[in-house]
Amino acid sequence: MGTVSLASLLAIVVTMAVTAVIGVRIGRHNVVDVSWGVGFVVIAVVSAVFGTGDPWRRVLLVVLVGIWGVRLAWHMAVRSRGKGEDPRYEELLGKASGNRTRYAIRKIYATQGISLWFVSLPIQVASVSHGSVSALVVLGVVLWLVGVTFEAVGDRQMAEFKSDPGSRGHIMDQGLWAWTRHPNYFGDACVWWGIFLVSASVWPGVLTILSPIAMTYFLVFATGARLLERHMAQRPGYREYQERTSYFIPRRPRPVQR
Repeated sequence: MGTVSLASLLAIVVTMAVTAVIGVRIGRHNVVDVSWGVGFVVIAVVSAVFGTGDPWRRVLLVVLVGIWGVRLAWHMAVRSRGKGEDPRYEELLGKASGNRTRYAIRKIYATQGISLWFVSLPIQVASVSHGSVSALVVLGVVLWLVGVTFEAVGDRQMAEFKSDPGSRGHIMDQGLWAWTRHPNYFGDACVWWGIFLVSASVWPGVLTILSPIAMTYFLVFATGARLLERHMAQRPGYREYQERTSYFIPRRPRPVQR
């Protein structure tokens, strides 16, 4: 386990260092959002190479994390192409009292790197674990599939909505977005709880439960849904959308009381 964790940590440092150089060069630190998905894929591969656990489990996690991470990285790259800095990072960097680059390295890249390592602990532990395929593994894969579907479909629906000139000035409330205001974040949470279940199917994977809890916290309360809601709150029609649509966990839309 020590070798896997050390190798994963080194891989994260390299990934974040390269990302920081790119971010400073192009003047846009939201490039770190692309490296978020890439970083997990790198950790999965490193864990598979240096791990001593069941080969099938290591391969499975490379596949699960690889599909999720590559899709997310590509989506973030396409979404940010040709645009300026993300408002979240503009707001954060506005608090810098000294050198903005040093502040960005500490507050954005280092923070993301530490989060990457901690959230990826189920992958690292699973790479040195031994055991047979169990119902928990199957359940984990099913939950992962639900999560990836919610993310991919939700992102595609939003992209189609934004590309339609007739949607300008309106709130996206169709498809999965009618059932939850954040289908992509909900899907992300499902993915990481699914990966945790694959790891928890054998000891000591269950001890990494704080990792999916941390990821869910990020998605719901820290850098995900809560922050996005704050930016969206002043848009016309968003209050009504909030009243009839679940915040995070999908459910049938509520009728708006008049």
